Formats: sequence, C-alpha cells, structure tokens
Amino acid sequence: MAVWNLGSINIDNVYRVPHFPAPGETLSASDHSQGLGGKGANMSVAIARAAARVSHIGAVGGDGGWTVDRLMEYGVDTRRIDRIATAATGHANISVDDQGENQIILYPGTNRMISEDAINSALSAAAAGDFLVMQNETNGQKLAAQTARQLGLRVMYAAAPFDTDAVSDVLPFTDLLVLNEIEADQLQEAVGKPLDHLGVGNIVVTLGADGCRWLDVQAGSELHVPAIPVEAVDTTGAGDTFTGYLVAGLDRGMPIQQALTLATQAGAIMVTRHGTADVIPDLKDIEDARLS
Repeated sequence: MAVWNLGSINIDNVYRVPHFPAPGETLSASDHSQGLGGKGANMSVAIARAAARVSHIGAVGGDGGWTVDRLMEYGVDTRRIDRIATAATGHANISVDDQGENQIILYPGTNRMISEDAINSALSAAAAGDFLVMQNETNGQKLAAQTARQLGLRVMYAAAPFDTDAVSDVLPFTDLLVLNEIEADQLQEAVGKPLDHLGVGNIVVTLGADGCRWLDVQAGSELHVPAIPVEAVDTTGAGDTFTGYLVAGLDRGMPIQQALTLATQAGAIMVTRHGTADVIPDLKDIEDARLS
C-alpha cells in the first residue's frame, strides 16, 4: 500500500545551550546547526527509512527548495509539495540543553498555506486501504480526513502540537490516534471524556522513558510496550520517528504490537543522536543496534 502524509516542512535551526534561558536572560549557544525538520517531514523520512512508500503533501517557500531535495534523497515522493515563491518556508528555532531536553519556537510559514486543490489532487491518487497521516503543523486536516475517509483510507492522526479545535475536527474521521501523555491529559480535559470514549478504535499514548501504551478500544484491552533503556542526548524528533515507524509497520502489514515494538526501537536510537530528519535511523541501524 502507500502512506500519504499531510505534513509540515521546516528549516530547523538548532542551538546547544547549557540550560534554557530564564525570562530576560541572554544566553550564548555553544553550537549551531541547520537541517531539515518539521513534524511532517520527520514522519515522512521515518516512514521511508522504515521501508514504506510515502508521498508528502505540503508546501515550501522560495527559501525551501533544498528541503524538498533532501526529502527526495531520503526516498520520499515529493511531487505533491507545492512551492510558493513569495512566502517563507516554515522554520523552527530549537534549543537543546545538556540533559537532552528541548524547547522549540515555530514559525509556520508555508505550512499553513497548503491549498485545498493540492490536498484533493493528492488524495485522488490514493487507493482504498492506504494510510493518511496528519499532525497539527499544517492547515487542511479536516478536509483531508473527510476526503480520506470517503475514499476508504485509514486515518492516523498525531495530535501534536495540541490544539483543541483541530483535534475536535479530526477525531470523527480518525482510525488511529497517537499522542503523548501530556496531550492525552489535555485532550481528556478539553472534551470531558476518557480516551476510550472518544469514538476512536485504536489509541497509542507515548510515555517517554516508560514506553507507550496501546488502547484497543473495540476489544476493551490495553497493552504496555516498555521503553528501551538508552542514554538520551536529544529528544527532538523522537516522537515523530516513533509515529513514522508505527504507520510504516502497519502499512507493511505488521500486527500493531510488532509495529509498536519496531517504533520503540527506532525512537530509542533517535534520542541518542543530535538532530532531526537528517539523523532518523533506518532499518539497518535498528538491526545493527540489536535493541530489546
């Protein structure tokens, strides 16, 4: 099958800092790097590196041509990425401290300028049984989810960055919801319902160092997948890597428990690396690491 990813593309500026600055503090960074990022781009790279077909639906500005080239180098189908010459590509300023935690400031840019025609045109090429993957760094999620459902696609939604209105719009069309523990609490508070009463058949909650839990709502069961102990140096992009590997495994026909294990292994490798899309592991990295 194939995965269609309505996702953000960012230019990431990453700064190494000894600690996060306090209000009013000026802090010198010890290192700076620039690379490809954005939750959508990260997921597309992860899906491709997990050996699944992925077509990215998105947009970049006149400064972002190199990001499209980079995605293509990693095996992503970039034909559905629009170029808006008069606008700026989305970008992120990322601070990473000595404990590997991060703070991120996002400017959405062209990620919020994806046209309805572009979404409809892309999904018209999809087949029933394909996956649509989305997160909250672009516009157009509700249209894409509705269209995908009508066409018989499976909709996987990563509810990040959390936005109550965006989640409410997409939940009725979602087959698999992925969110972290904080987002899960925010969602339950916003809608006044527990996770298993949202109308979504499968929910995966990532728990950081505690792994993840999968709620099979229809079966009324819950499974905990433990994390793999590693020394984290940078958590940026780890959740996107997990999500990309999860959908790739499912698209390749894996049972969800096996796909969750694979995604956990990929996420564990990711947090041992500095960077975002450019350092997402591939299947050989996972095999070589022999993580369990």
